[in-house]
Amino acid sequence: MKLDEIEAFVAVVRSQSLSQAADSLALTQPAVTRRIQNFEEALGVELLDRNTKPLRTTPMGRAVYEQCRAIVREVDGLRHLVTDGAPLAGVLRIGVAQTVADVAMLKALNALRSAHPELQARVSTGWGNPLLQKVEEGELDAVIVLLPSNRVLPETLVGEALGELKLAVVARKGSLKKCTHTLAECQSHGWVLNPDGCGFRAGLHQALAAQGYTLKLNLETLGTELQLGLVADGVGLGLVPLPLLRVSAHAAQLDVIQVRDFKPEIAVWMVRSRALGKMQSALTTLAESVERSFKAARLSRAA
Repeated sequence: MKLDEIEAFVAVVRSQSLSQAADSLALTQPAVTRRIQNFEEALGVELLDRNTKPLRTTPMGRAVYEQCRAIVREVDGLRHLVTDGAPLAGVLRIGVAQTVADVAMLKALNALRSAHPELQARVSTGWGNPLLQKVEEGELDAVIVLLPSNRVLPETLVGEALGELKLAVVARKGSLKKCTHTLAECQSHGWVLNPDGCGFRAGLHQALAAQGYTLKLNLETLGTELQLGLVADGVGLGLVPLPLLRVSAHAAQLDVIQVRDFKPEIAVWMVRSRALGKMQSALTTLAESVERSFKAARLSRAA
């Protein structure tokens, strides 16, 4: 078996498509097919179920893929190691939680371009757990996501907390008495929240479940600004990051509700593969910028 056969197999499994794998490897589709066939012949097993669309691995193929993925990571790290004298170039694939993107990514990407002008950043947004899975599977180099501070990561990944993000329960101005409320009292008004998969929503759901309540969802919608607009219209209560509330066009129409038995807070994490090699310096630039942005947001709130 050859390294280019292993790389072809990993590319096909990641993309679930021979044509997309061929594009990523700058090969023709027949060339990728030949490499996969040669690899299967060398191992003496069938790795892909060719009767499914998109392409999927056989049970043995999945086990082989996990080993091949580790090999490709190590080889990539070796390639970065021997090119330490050259400036960073190529593509850095980053996944970012939408809230982090709203608060910090513009400055972070500007800092990255300034430090590494020959490096292209390819940024995608999404929820925390799916983004982490993409790092594990090699589809992304790193992610900046919102996770509990005690989150345990898989052994193949490395993470560091960059700061904390405080959340606020908000209501239409004047709709609740100006006093401290309980989570049960808030629950009666219902909530306007992000779709299932959002860390904020998961934390609220867990807090309610601990008190024996089921989340009363009035409406779910993507986007903090739309959510705040709906809350300002009286559709329900919202749970949003304080930095985004302060700059919202709807801020004057909203009240922050003090809830004595619910203190929502989440950590901002950067998570990457252990075998990232030379790209670590680029991620350090991003991490430092994101950390500064969230620190500035905390200081602004305190002022």
